[in-house]
Amino acid sequence: MTSDALAHAESLIALIPDFPEPGILFRDISPLLADATALRTVVDAIVAPFAREFDVVAGVEARGFLIAGAVAAACGVGMVPIRKAGKLPRPAASVSYDLEYGQATIEMADDLPRGTRVLLVDDVLATGGTLRAAQRLLEGLGHRTVGTAVLMELSDLGGQDVCGPVHTVFRV
Repeated sequence: MTSDALAHAESLIALIPDFPEPGILFRDISPLLADATALRTVVDAIVAPFAREFDVVAGVEARGFLIAGAVAAACGVGMVPIRKAGKLPRPAASVSYDLEYGQATIEMADDLPRGTRVLLVDDVLATGGTLRAAQRLLEGLGHRTVGTAVLMELSDLGGQDVCGPVHTVFRV
């Protein structure tokens, strides 16, 4: 993976002003996902520091599923979803965490043997609350998070301080 390939992949992220509300600059990864070369570039960049020393990839709902699934397929391992509360059809472990204005809960059905080595993947690191909750969820189930990686980090929001270190491909 070259810096030119990474620059090309980053250039595919569409910037959408005022979505989902005024003042927000949304970063749409759909064009990056649609480009096979760019997708492979970011998958390789996500995996690079972890030497494939993991048994499974966990992806956080919803766009994190897309990245985690691609990483898992490229590495020949399985993928487990970490879902928003109430989305799983069977009993699940859960962790609640604080949001800027309220609280949220994430859940995971535990189909993994204790001690499974997990690479935790999401699309964006912002304030770090969701990723920290996912780390706590995995740890509470007896699994070992060997690393946490994201496609993008909104570096001004301090997420690394909450759940770091987090490997990021793009910092904005």
